[in-house]
Amino acid sequence: MSEETRHAEHPPTAGNSYATDLIFGLEDRPPVLIAFFAAMQHMLASIVGIVTPPIIISNALGLEVADASYIISMTLLISGVATFIQAKRMGPMGSGLLAMQGTSFAFLGPIIGAAIAVKNEADAHTALAVVFGCIMLGSFIEMFISRFLHMAQRIFTPVVTGVVVTLIGLTLIKVGLVSMAGGFYVMKNVPDAFASLQNLGIAFLVLAIIVALNMSKNQYLRMSSIVIGLAVGYVLAAFLGMVNFSRLHDLNLITIPQPLKYGVDFSWGAFFAIGLIYVITSIESIGDLTATSMISREPVVGRLYMRRIKGGILADGFNSFLAGLFNTFPNTTFSQNNGVIQLTGVASRYVAYYIAGILVIMGLSPVLAGIFRIMPEPVLGGATILMFGTVAVAGVKILATQKLDNRSTLIIAVSLGLGLGVTMVPDVLKNFAPPEIRNVFSSGITTGGLAAIILNLLLPGKNDDR
Repeated sequence: MSEETRHAEHPPTAGNSYATDLIFGLEDRPPVLIAFFAAMQHMLASIVGIVTPPIIISNALGLEVADASYIISMTLLISGVATFIQAKRMGPMGSGLLAMQGTSFAFLGPIIGAAIAVKNEADAHTALAVVFGCIMLGSFIEMFISRFLHMAQRIFTPVVTGVVVTLIGLTLIKVGLVSMAGGFYVMKNVPDAFASLQNLGIAFLVLAIIVALNMSKNQYLRMSSIVIGLAVGYVLAAFLGMVNFSRLHDLNLITIPQPLKYGVDFSWGAFFAIGLIYVITSIESIGDLTATSMISREPVVGRLYMRRIKGGILADGFNSFLAGLFNTFPNTTFSQNNGVIQLTGVASRYVAYYIAGILVIMGLSPVLAGIFRIMPEPVLGGATILMFGTVAVAGVKILATQKLDNRSTLIIAVSLGLGLGVTMVPDVLKNFAPPEIRNVFSSGITTGGLAAIILNLLLPGKNDDR
């Protein structure tokens, strides 16, 4: 179908202010140099978001540099493969849009909680095997949802989604704050160094740089604020002797992907917690893909739009299965690239092929992954505390779009209360048996999310969200 025919049958949304800003449309093929530089901007805008979750999980589990570097390498590799699948559209799979894929922050809380629980009874590799097993099985939930999106939206209304997204951000604030002070390993093994003035000083410097650059009128500085902030913090930390580059000496030059390198295992507690997040990220991806479609002068209503959304969510689930198979964490669509499309005026899905190639090449380099791994925790914490805060704000924005009557207020209040409650006072669950049930409800996201879903279905009254 030609672009003219497609737009005649499914015109872009009226009033779309992006319609006249594009230089290259979805099916246009930009010259190689333009496509490459556009791809580099997408990569720079998203690279921190891609590698941060595996770094945080590796730090929480105390993984060796070789293991952590391998997982980070696989994260970059799978993000590249997933981006290609999303843009290429293979049969029913993929949106066919310039939609970049990366590791989802939403899974951090449940994954860290489940992994640490297993590690306390076994070891870190067993914990990884459980996590990857649950990731692969849970991915089928998202793939199933992709076929029945209209039904899922009746249950997961904006109030429910807003509560869960808010809880994702709020429950991760602790992770960001611990990183600012030195990280979980330092907190447990070197308590005297935890929350030192040096650690907090570097973290707040990184945070201040990111905030200052985000206030700039220069779009390039705003887009690169996190990269610049981390780079400055990294250099300063190295100057202060906080970076041990000798840990890179034993790394190989090339990473060879090994499916199920750490084996595969399963835990019902971890599965329920991770499975719920798959549902929520499906809904988030609908929003990301809708925005990408609109910015790309593509329809946001009609059969073509719904086919793209269903294909995009199906690809999300399949890509997350690949992630678990190749020893990394669930993938989802990124929203950062929408800003890059607006900035560059390039919406061509063929740019995604360049992005995919860049990420795959980066993923095959253990040394590059190792450089990310040895980044001092306070440097990373200065950026993640802001990232997690913005996730919570995104949830608040979703809630703010709704008419908060007494029914909605009760759903939000009870869900946030229970979700944050088990996060702040985990011992409240110490008498729960069996352990699988305790593990399910130990995640504030799971507890609060389930409360929101149940109350949304049971409380009487007109549900305007539906």
